Amino acid sequence: MMISRKQFLGLGAAALAAPRLARAADPVKLGAIFPLSGGTAVQGVHVCEAIEIAAAMVNEAGGVLGRPIQVIRRDDESTPAVGVSRANELIGEGVSVIIEGWNSPVTLAMQTVIARAGVLDITAISKADQILTGGGNPLAIRLNSSNAQDGRIIAQHLKAMGAKRIAFLTQNDAYGNGAQASIEGELKALGHDYTKAGEERFPFPQADFRVALTNLRSANADAIVAINANEGSGLPALLRQARQMRLRGEIVTAVGTVAPSVIQVAGDAANGIVGADIYFPKVEPFASNPVNQDFVRRAEERIRYTPDKFMALGATSLQVWAMAANELRTLDREKVANRIRGGSFKGTVFGDIAFAPDGQLGSSHRLFTVNEGRIEVRA
Repeated sequence: MMISRKQFLGLGAAALAAPRLARAADPVKLGAIFPLSGGTAVQGVHVCEAIEIAAAMVNEAGGVLGRPIQVIRRDDESTPAVGVSRANELIGEGVSVIIEGWNSPVTLAMQTVIARAGVLDITAISKADQILTGGGNPLAIRLNSSNAQDGRIIAQHLKAMGAKRIAFLTQNDAYGNGAQASIEGELKALGHDYTKAGEERFPFPQADFRVALTNLRSANADAIVAINANEGSGLPALLRQARQMRLRGEIVTAVGTVAPSVIQVAGDAANGIVGADIYFPKVEPFASNPVNQDFVRRAEERIRYTPDKFMALGATSLQVWAMAANELRTLDREKVANRIRGGSFKGTVFGDIAFAPDGQLGSSHRLFTVNEGRIEVRA
């Protein structure tokens, strides 16, 4: 059977179009690198589940560029070298974006590798100020509040309570040291006259604080500032051991370190501690936000857990990236990053949000006290 030139060209066009249509339906791959084993495994898994819930929400609305999002999890084991290896794995998988960041040292180690590969890198949680200022990723984006943002609210509380003798129990890494420096800098800026009654530093994996707490007990401090991002085992152990040793003075935790899971593990030892955070799922302005309501409902149905701040940050990271990519109709790293940096977005889990030109999300902090196992947000 003979076919005309016109028919031949038509068949050729159809043959070329078929693969294009198939590729258009292929998923957009998104990498999620968080600790999925070790002391913070529960929290890391929760963040990945939140990212997957947000992906489902976006997919139901049409996906990204008409394509579904596929989330690929990787475990950084809270170790910088492992984080770099996992980042390289995801780069090899052809991901368009990586959402990462529980431990600041891991994030700082991965930044250059991800940037060099031309993949968009969004830090959801890690707090060290160097993530935005260190130069490892000139298109850096971070959603969690920074150490610089956090220091003021803790310093304001310490001044308001009249703490004259302040002790620090600090995680000895970029995050912990930066958090303490920020608090002390803000205390100085506020003109608060105080004495540093004691100072103990510890590595991230540590779970036995009895020697450090014994040293701080003799300091007779009015307040002990506990800076510990190991929410799975470290911080609950610290709170239990502090309660057993009957330390004098109020325990004030670093911003964003007291998740409901910490209180669950620490039990009664968590009662009375003071902290601050930027997200509370069932407190205004989040309680009446329909996007947050949908996110909370889905999380409670899927994993039987009310989302904490870490989960909300992971979900919002995906939402912001999807909004920017769909608006620009591209996955290009530089174009999407520049849309986010200095840009604003409506209708996220966090509500209507805005980023500073350096890529830092703007945040509003609220103090809280733990009472009878519940977080009570202060007016």
